[in-house]
Amino acid sequence: MWFKNLHIFRFLKDITVSAEELQISLAELVFHPCGKMDMVSIGWVSPLGRGNEHLVYSVNNCLVFKMRKEEKILPASVIREFISDRVEEIETQQMRKVRKREKDEIRDEVLHDLIPRAFTRSNYIYAYIDIKHGWLLIDTPNSKKAEELVEFLRHTIGSLPVVSPKLRLSVANIMTQWLIQANDCPADFELGDACVLANIDGAEANCKKQNLLAKEIHAHLKAGKLVKRLALEWNDRLGLIVDDELVIRRLQLLDLIQTQVNEINAESFEQQFQADFTIMSAEIAKLIERLFTVFGGEDEEVYQKIL
Repeated sequence: MWFKNLHIFRFLKDITVSAEELQISLAELVFHPCGKMDMVSIGWVSPLGRGNEHLVYSVNNCLVFKMRKEEKILPASVIREFISDRVEEIETQQMRKVRKREKDEIRDEVLHDLIPRAFTRSNYIYAYIDIKHGWLLIDTPNSKKAEELVEFLRHTIGSLPVVSPKLRLSVANIMTQWLIQANDCPADFELGDACVLANIDGAEANCKKQNLLAKEIHAHLKAGKLVKRLALEWNDRLGLIVDDELVIRRLQLLDLIQTQVNEINAESFEQQFQADFTIMSAEIAKLIERLFTVFGGEDEEVYQKIL
């Protein structure tokens, strides 16, 4: 298994929870499907898949876990249509106007009828705690979903002192400089063929499959746009898109790592999982440390103020 995205959170205190302790905590809020009248259900499931009782998998000094969120699919347009039909039926049969209070009561009745019959959809999010480096890493590019997992994990274990990384330099300014002056881009990073440029007022230029050093790109930069997202290749090992909040998207293996993965001869899903994760977590740790370095390092004074 390989993460496709990375939302990075920094622990402000040493990580003291063990795999056994985390297993016990997560088991208190194990996932259960939506009840008859529930619209949403959130809980923990095994990162090793259905039928496995381990909610935490410990490998390479990391604790891996997985959250499942199930939601009832009940579009607002469907609810409005049912309400409208019932209101029309009452007004036609009883020859009177249905008032707001009665419409609210009808809405409650409609929801009571429709919710148990609604289809469900599930969203799964992997995450892991890197004990050695003090990180919580979440496989989603979506800030809202990342925060939802953080809040649910905090609710589960009682305390979770994490924040987004606080860097000394502006990620947007540094990446913009790489496009203005290609020689400023570190030797172990190679510019990809895509970027998103944005003005301070939010206007964006989405550039795909382009030479990022071309005149057209420079024209946007001269007009005052900064890099919001930038496609990169790192050390012939990983491809990625970095955004100005240091969220990593479209993480992919390049030839050096793909060859290493292909040579794995696992005899079970768990062995494959362990081998993949061992390689992935090691590469991700080196990548994050390198990104922190090129963006000026972490600002420890900010962390101290938060504490």
